Amino acid sequence: MGLGGAAPAKNGADVSAALELRRVYAGYGPFRALFDVNLTIAAGEAVALVGSNGAGKTSLARVASGLVTPSEGSVVVNGRDLTRAPAYRYARAGVAHAPEGRSVFATLTVEENLELSIHRIRGRKGLKAGLEQAYALYPILGERRQQLAGTLSGGEQRMLTMARVLVDAPRLLIADELSLGLAPLMVQHTYEALQQLRQSGVALLVIEQHVTHALALCDRVVILDRGTPTWIGSSEQARTRLQTVLHSPPTSN
Repeated sequence: MGLGGAAPAKNGADVSAALELRRVYAGYGPFRALFDVNLTIAAGEAVALVGSNGAGKTSLARVASGLVTPSEGSVVVNGRDLTRAPAYRYARAGVAHAPEGRSVFATLTVEENLELSIHRIRGRKGLKAGLEQAYALYPILGERRQQLAGTLSGGEQRMLTMARVLVDAPRLLIADELSLGLAPLMVQHTYEALQQLRQSGVALLVIEQHVTHALALCDRVVILDRGTPTWIGSSEQARTRLQTVLHSPPTSN
């Protein structure tokens, strides 16, 4: 059985868990990406998922948000089994997914992109407050509000993607490569926003190449290798483990 977190309660779902993956296998057609994944994220907990490129991190994120259906195993969100449910059911259950790359409507303005998300979440009455919150998080978006999203820089498109998610106030946020395309100052600003979400009780699953940021934010770290969790521990244990690896002398052939 793969590593990855505490086992669920014997008599059913763990109602204190924001997310449970139970013996999950998943892939794309004949290609298998995940093998025997067990992962539990408690309500309000932050977990970092790390691993090399191609380890299956993004596949795990897609399973956890309903974008990919497991071939085996189950996905439980806030005590409800949503294994074969469509992605919108995950969203209604409080799962928000900030995917890798730029997920914007290129032919709409910055403000129109934000309005679509905010109106869906808060309705017309909450639109003004939601826009103000988004522009407070990323002031440059306020300066670009009438600009077509497709003409923004890569980093600005990433900010727009994050702003659309962060105003959602989800119960679980799955964040895939947050720092991709962002300048260091914006990365710091984004992680400060994530810390505020944590303090408000939002659970986090953070996939990040810049491990330093993830370790500072998260309670636990899961290392994924070739689709299987191979190590799990506290952020402090992960920091020590990584330092040992980085400072170990090379082995001779």
